[in-house]
Amino acid sequence: MSTETGRGTAAGTTATGGRKPATWRNWAGTVSVRAAREATPASREELVAAIRGAREDGLKVKAVGSGHSFTAAAATDGLLVRPDLLTGIRRIDRQAGTVTVEAGTPLRRLNVALAREGLSLTNMGDIMEQTVSGAVSTGTHGTGRDSSSIAAQIRALELVTADGRVLTCSEEQNADVFAAARTGLGALGVISAITFSVEPVFFLQAREEPMAFDRVTAEFDQLVTENEHFEFYWFPHTGNCNTKRNNRSVGPAAPPSAIGAFVEDELLSNGLFQVVNSLGRAVPAAIPAIARLSSKALSARTYTDIPYKVFTSPRRVRFVEMEYAVPREALVETLRELRSMIERSSLRVSFPVEVRTAPADDITLSTASGRESAYIAVHLYKGTPFRRYFSAAEEIFTAHEGRPHWGKLHTRDAAYLAGAYPRFGEFTALRDRLDPDRLFGNPYLRRVLGD
Repeated sequence: MSTETGRGTAAGTTATGGRKPATWRNWAGTVSVRAAREATPASREELVAAIRGAREDGLKVKAVGSGHSFTAAAATDGLLVRPDLLTGIRRIDRQAGTVTVEAGTPLRRLNVALAREGLSLTNMGDIMEQTVSGAVSTGTHGTGRDSSSIAAQIRALELVTADGRVLTCSEEQNADVFAAARTGLGALGVISAITFSVEPVFFLQAREEPMAFDRVTAEFDQLVTENEHFEFYWFPHTGNCNTKRNNRSVGPAAPPSAIGAFVEDELLSNGLFQVVNSLGRAVPAAIPAIARLSSKALSARTYTDIPYKVFTSPRRVRFVEMEYAVPREALVETLRELRSMIERSSLRVSFPVEVRTAPADDITLSTASGRESAYIAVHLYKGTPFRRYFSAAEEIFTAHEGRPHWGKLHTRDAAYLAGAYPRFGEFTALRDRLDPDRLFGNPYLRRVLGD
């Protein structure tokens, strides 16, 4: 259903382009809001009209994606803009190597459509349920020696600002806005379209292999340097890790067998993992024994396929997460401190700790802005008390100049973040210019960006 753009109040809608609101919840269940108004624009023009109408009526505006952020970055009691109809590919430019998509397009649909056209993104994260605008606005990233975040692959974007203008932003047009809005936290406006760099589809060979914690940490720099994409999971309460190396291949495709994929990706990584986490939540004392068994359940395997089928995996077990980026050279020391903290404490951690890397980029508030970075993500099963674990982990991360992932749980505020990001003042000055009245503000942004 597209929005009403007039001032009427037709049945089933509220004034100025919105339907009667329902409660919106994020994927993890950590945020729920009931906005005064909702809008589901089907075009850039309808989006502009909805934003202008909300401004006239004194309502704040936030756009939501698929809800895969754990924070309240998109929460509002004003106008909630849903992206359901603002989807699809606008244009493919094969000569320039770009694709322009509507902001609400899910990454899953984009990847499938690109593959059909013989094209691919260079890198991506490990899930593809997010919308493209939600993914880039919160700094979603994968792992990579030379490429990482989805936002770093943007060549242009279209931004609707607080005064209803539509800005086209690129390195050539509105370059200061482009530098910031690629990871803009929803603070500068609402993205209506994004132009990504793409390349001809290629093959990746994935090599998954169990490896001891001591070996992974001792060889970490070598593993990152020798592989295009390297990541690993460490299972707390054990000395075991599972590693994954993705590198380009001439092919042909050799995906996991249907039975193998079911056992590894569905039975072990989702079905059995759900059961053991439920058990661990009910009986925390059993978690170390469960962890030892879980860490040995996944076997070594090698397979080859097109990028999105290698980079991404199904994630059906719900959890809460904190993730920090630290300087890459600090990763091993930081991880060892995290391990020591868990071993000294009475904490029982049922989820593995995920480690990825990223090269430095030039995006103002990217977690990899201006420095080569490594990411450490800690998780707990949904419904498990998490504050004690996350607080202890956060103390370690911040001692190593950590930068929190914008879409994942953390307690940092503007005072801390201004010291963590050399270009923080540049971003807030741009926000003051584009949104002086904080039309796109909410309590989360007030905490992380200041007033």
